[in-house]
Amino acid sequence: MKVNGTHTRTVWVEKDGVTVGTIDQTLLPHRYVTIRLETGEDAARAIKTMQVRGAPLIGAVAAYGMALALRQDASDAALERAYALLIATRPTAINLKWALDEMMAAVRNRPREDRLAVAYKRAAEIADEDVGINAAIGRHGVKLIEEIAARKSGRTVNVLTHCNAGWLATVDWGTATSPIYQAHDKGLPIHVWVDETRPRNQGASLTAWELGHHGVAHTVIPDNTGGHLMQHGEVDIAIVGTDRVTAQGDVCNKIGTYLKALAAHDNDVPFYVALPSPTIDFTVLDGVKEIPIEQRGAEEVTTMTGLTADGRIENVRIVPERSAVANYGFDVTPARLVTGLITERGVIAATRESLKQAFPERAAAD
Repeated sequence: MKVNGTHTRTVWVEKDGVTVGTIDQTLLPHRYVTIRLETGEDAARAIKTMQVRGAPLIGAVAAYGMALALRQDASDAALERAYALLIATRPTAINLKWALDEMMAAVRNRPREDRLAVAYKRAAEIADEDVGINAAIGRHGVKLIEEIAARKSGRTVNVLTHCNAGWLATVDWGTATSPIYQAHDKGLPIHVWVDETRPRNQGASLTAWELGHHGVAHTVIPDNTGGHLMQHGEVDIAIVGTDRVTAQGDVCNKIGTYLKALAAHDNDVPFYVALPSPTIDFTVLDGVKEIPIEQRGAEEVTTMTGLTADGRIENVRIVPERSAVANYGFDVTPARLVTGLITERGVIAATRESLKQAFPERAAAD
């Protein structure tokens, strides 16, 4: 995808061949700053503080974090410590564990002198695989948009999305945004309703920023506006991402997704979830009962960050000091509310049978 007209990925190996570059997403949309990760601890900190976020990107950065850790110490003990450090950063996104397990499988039985090269190679493969998967998600998902455009005889197709499942959440293309970008690049008339996504405002800060840089028409809306738009026929399709999909098709995504799915169901708006296969967790069946929901810091709710009229970035408190705050990071949308899953292998039903048929190797491995 593009930043200021230049194709850019979200994670890369720097020119020195060892350190890893990425975008500090906590400073967007007001500042575009790249940071350099030099150690496994740097990678863990970037994930923990959400300088990098989004399940696929977390996995890719964690993979590079393992490689960075091996630069300092390639012993078995150091490998275990790096794994433990990185897997503790974010409990919800299954891509994190998947990527770390892939790295462990690649290097564990290798001689110490070979581990570093193998680790960088596997991390690069994980990043490239993510790009290929997301491009394929877009090729399958764009067909849904094309069908709507044909029914509307060339009138604008309105897509609603939640949080940021864009290229900033992946290595490139994004998941939910990949069909959108491919529709735009084909010249289809498309407009995106962008949920602001409180409390971290990933929609307003990140999705709107990246859509703008790629030239996609969009409108930022308060989180509670989507139901109203659906009632009035202003949403043709909802496409969201996910941090984990269970074996029976339940979807864990950013808090507020469940409410959008309920509104879509009530108004006969198709509700699709775009996901790469590493996001599927065949070890979990009932998402509501089994998926751990991350409780994040109260400061995300009590404060907001913005740009002042004179160009300063300031944090301001919006909640009374004595008020208690709850900050659940995710919710679970039951499979019955999901119209379909857009995967790299096609659009499938949100059922156990369809998931196992589409990804038998993943089902067998888990």
